Amino acid sequence: MSDEEKRVDSLKDVSVDESYEPKEAETVAVGLSFVNRLAAKLNAETKGVELVLDEEKTETSFSNAATMWLSANMVIATFSLGALGITVFGLSMFQCIMCIVFFNALGAMPVAFFSIFGVKLGLRQMILSKFLVGDYGMRIFAFINMIACVGWGAVNIMVSAQLLNIVNNGALPPWAGCLILVACTIVVSFFGYNVIHTYEKWSWIPNLVCFIAIIARMAISKQFTWGETVGGQTTAGNVLSFGGAIFGFATGWTTYASDYTVYQPRNANCVKIFFGIFGGLLLPLIFTMTLGAACATGTLTNTDWADQYKEHSIGGLVFSILVTDSLHGFGQFLCVLLALSTVANNIPNMYSASLSAQAFWSPLRKIPRVFWTIFGNFVTLAICIPAYYKFEEVMENFMNLIGYYLAIYESMSLSEHFIWNKGNFAAYDYLNFHDKRSYPVGYAGVFGFCCGVAGVVLCMNQVWYHGVIARKIGEFGGDIGFEAGAAFAAVGFNTVRFFEKKYVGR
Repeated sequence: MSDEEKRVDSLKDVSVDESYEPKEAETVAVGLSFVNRLAAKLNAETKGVELVLDEEKTETSFSNAATMWLSANMVIATFSLGALGITVFGLSMFQCIMCIVFFNALGAMPVAFFSIFGVKLGLRQMILSKFLVGDYGMRIFAFINMIACVGWGAVNIMVSAQLLNIVNNGALPPWAGCLILVACTIVVSFFGYNVIHTYEKWSWIPNLVCFIAIIARMAISKQFTWGETVGGQTTAGNVLSFGGAIFGFATGWTTYASDYTVYQPRNANCVKIFFGIFGGLLLPLIFTMTLGAACATGTLTNTDWADQYKEHSIGGLVFSILVTDSLHGFGQFLCVLLALSTVANNIPNMYSASLSAQAFWSPLRKIPRVFWTIFGNFVTLAICIPAYYKFEEVMENFMNLIGYYLAIYESMSLSEHFIWNKGNFAAYDYLNFHDKRSYPVGYAGVFGFCCGVAGVVLCMNQVWYHGVIARKIGEFGGDIGFEAGAAFAAVGFNTVRFFEKKYVGR
């Protein structure tokens, strides 16, 4: 008898915790809800955080898994982050490239690895997290994940709305740009898994056309410069800070990872899945960030570009390259396409935000996923419009702070899988995911999270706060918050996990 057959057989005598799984009447009520009926008629996905069964695992396209992240990362937000290496951290182009390659590779690996869990277990990332950081630990990360999904969606939309506003001399007000981008995100994310994969599979093409046009115009303008590569403690601090921002962006998909592979069959080639997703992440991240850094060097050689960047941020720089004394009307059209690229980045945010809401508290599972998707988009809209006018910088600083939780999550989850479960997928009783006796309580997860936060506070380096350790690195400090957070969390988690296993038994 195979391991899975033994597990199924053992479940016959297990009493299910009905407080976590909706009763039959409740399930029927949910299935007949207006939102789910409408979604079903439109052929949209109605499944939420429930286990994806073998007969539902019909997604056999390897390219869907690989291209899922291609469009999501070949966007204006990625381009904008690459530019920071030049404009904010004062690095040379060579130093930017080294940071972009190394920290993106480091950040993409956990996303690719946890995507395998969706294939093997058929569980969404937040539900899977109950087995990794425990029930209480999962709830912490589900709550933060909801905030992160909505917050990053708002920040991304503000960047694109800025670009739309510049086109045609401000004919489109920022609030209207925000509304358009949110509406586009709702349309795609409403339909769920299959439509999202299809959209992400092809939407990178117009984005690539825009970036190729930028490359051509940069070459013609002759504004690119490699800059001067210098060393020293201050440069080291800037490298660490820029690298931390890159890592946070690349690894930001970790808490969504298995959401987009749960329909892959359990016997799918996990090596191909890993390297396909790793490549699907790394190629657009490196390409787009490197291009952003290269274009930002133009602010060092062209005062007009520098003025536009200072006044309109990345939107002003892109407008200078594509429109001013350049492609004119066609350039403005390309600017609009680039602004719309944000939709590809926000779709996974809004889809996974709905799943995090359902995972956070079991009664919320009664509310259909499509409702949470729509609700999350409206919250994003409610944030991004006033933030655009009043507190954009505060919003961006807050989101940079939230990014540290990803390293803490990865540290504890990888510890559970490789140290306590010996890297064995058979150790996860995924068929009985709704029984609280099948996964840890989460004492170690909560303690490890608190330890990780302490490490972050000591070592983070942001505009509004410099940790006592971070400020000792160079003139402006160096951000080692995610490294310290991961290390502190690993020590705290594994220490308490030993006692949790010994005295609680799970």
